[in-house]
Amino acid sequence: MKVCIIGAGSSGIAACKVFQENNIDFDCYEKGSDVGGLWWYENDNGQNSIYKSLCINTSKEMMAYSDYPMPKDYPDYPDHTQIFDYFTSYVHHFGFRPKIQFKTSVTHVEKKGDKYLVTTGNNAAREYDALVVCNGHHWNPRYAGFSGSFDGETLHAHDYKTPNQFKDKRVLIIGIGNSGVDIASELTTFAKKVVLSTRSGAYIIPKYLFGIPTDHISKPPLAYAPLALQRLALTAALRLNIGRQDSYGVPVPKRPILAEHPTISNVFLNNVRDGKIQIKPNITTLKQNEIVFEDGTKESFDAIIHCTGYKMTFPFFDESIISIKDNQVELYHKVVDPTNKNLFFIGLIQPLGAIMPLSEAQAKWVASILTGKSKLPDKADMLKRIQEDKQKLKLRYKESARHTVQVDFYPYKRLMERAINKN
Repeated sequence: MKVCIIGAGSSGIAACKVFQENNIDFDCYEKGSDVGGLWWYENDNGQNSIYKSLCINTSKEMMAYSDYPMPKDYPDYPDHTQIFDYFTSYVHHFGFRPKIQFKTSVTHVEKKGDKYLVTTGNNAAREYDALVVCNGHHWNPRYAGFSGSFDGETLHAHDYKTPNQFKDKRVLIIGIGNSGVDIASELTTFAKKVVLSTRSGAYIIPKYLFGIPTDHISKPPLAYAPLALQRLALTAALRLNIGRQDSYGVPVPKRPILAEHPTISNVFLNNVRDGKIQIKPNITTLKQNEIVFEDGTKESFDAIIHCTGYKMTFPFFDESIISIKDNQVELYHKVVDPTNKNLFFIGLIQPLGAIMPLSEAQAKWVASILTGKSKLPDKADMLKRIQEDKQKLKLRYKESARHTVQVDFYPYKRLMERAINKN
C-alpha cells in the first residue's frame, strides 16, 4: 500500500511519524519549505496566519505529542518560535524528514477506481492507495458581511502580523474569539482607540486558575463528568479567581458556559475594565468611515480587523469527491470519509484543548485501519453515526461555522483509542 499525506504541519508530521512506525509506505507533500504549518511565522507557503506576539493558549503538557514532551525549560505557554522549534526537533528525532517533499503543492486529486491520482505543482502525477488530508483549516479567511461600505483599511486576522501599522489609529475588531481578544489587547499600547464588536459575547477564561494552567484542572475524572457538573465546577472556579465577567464590562453570553468555544486570555478583562478596550454590539451598517452598531451608536474608525474565523477549503478536490456545505464535511468520527474508500482527514477538529495529541491519536487509528488491525462499520452505520453526532453538536452549541468540528479533548481521545481496538 502506498499512502499520500497532504501537508506537513502539526497534523501532517504526526501522521508521518505514526505511519513510519507502522511500516506504511508514504509520500508527504508540503507546499512550504519547512515543517510546522501555521506555527512557522516565516512560512513561505502563503498560508501562514499567526502574528508575531502569538503564544499558545493550551499548556505545553496538553499540546505535546505522547512520546515527545516539550523541553522542561519551556514556559507553561510557549510562544510560536518555541513551538516551531519543537516541531522541527520532533521531525529530526524520529528521522522522517527525507520522506517529506517540500515546496511541492498538491494541485489536484481525482479518483481512479479505488485509487487516488495526485497531481502536484510541477505537473507530476502519481497514484496512491490511500489519501490522508492534513492541510489544516485556519488559512482561508472568512469575513463578516455587513450592508454598506467602509473607506478605511480592512483586513483579516490572518493578515495581521504586528501592531505598528495601527499606531495612533482608531481600530475596530470584529469577533471575540482568541485572535480578537489577543489583537485588541496588543493594540491598546499602539492604537488611538480600540473597540471590539461582538454579536453574542463569549466566556473569557484566564490561562491560570488557582495558580496552575487552566487546562490542568479539566483533566480526568472531571473531563468525563456530566456536562452540568463540568459547568458548575468551571463557573465556581471562575467566580473564585476572577469574579463576575460582567463586572469588568464584558457581557456574559445568554448560552451556558461550555455551550461554545471559550476565549482564553489573561489580560482582556482588565483591559476592558480599565477602558483600554470598548465593547460594542454587532454592526448594522458601514458608512464610509462611520460604523453604526445595533444599539444605535455611531463611531468613526480608520481600520477594521475581521477576527471571524476561517473557511474549510480543499482546493485540490473536485466536488464529486468532497462537497463542503456550511463549513461541514461528512466524516465518521471526524476522520473517515464513508463514501470514498481510504480517504482520511487528520486535524479537521476544533477541540476544547490542543489539536496535536488528538491528531496523533487520529493518525494511529488511520494506521490501524490501513494495516487491517481495525475494521470500520459499513457505510450505512457510519452515515448514521455522522448524523447523530451532528445532532448532538446542534443541541449543545449555537449554530455556527466554528462549531461544526467541535470536540471535547479527553472524550474524543478516548473515542480514538476505542476505535483502534475495534476489530
